[in-house]
Amino acid sequence: MVNLNIPITITKNGLLKNQDEKKAINEFVEAIITAKMFDTPADPDFGFILNNLRFEIFNENEGVILNSGETGEGVAVEGLYDKKVSGTSKNINTFAADLKEKVTQYETRLEDTNVSMTYIREERQIYITVKGTVKSTKEPYSYTHVTRVWN
Repeated sequence: MVNLNIPITITKNGLLKNQDEKKAINEFVEAIITAKMFDTPADPDFGFILNNLRFEIFNENEGVILNSGETGEGVAVEGLYDKKVSGTSKNINTFAADLKEKVTQYETRLEDTNVSMTYIREERQIYITVKGTVKSTKEPYSYTHVTRVWN
């Protein structure tokens, strides 16, 4: 479970603004990356579709996920199994492009967002990097998440 650090905290003296905006952004980006789509009743589109495919068959040679027919209810499968696991958000046929769309939609404190995903076969891990600019400070932003491949 991810503990989100929202911009304000309720104290006995009133509202206290969180001064560590980057930490709050990191935690929210982590929540987007680790949440499965369709698991949040208030907003079924929240989350990253790759997590819905954790028990699918991963083809390491092609860098794609194969359709086992077990994606679950509500998962839109059109074009899903043609997407590359490794790639950048500049390429439309990648999971990185999907994640960039989600981060852009939900994490509005960032601008000029780019996402890259790299599968390291020897480690059996996917490195996800989200980069952009923090709107309020114009400082560069970078966050890296590592996930193990599931087969």
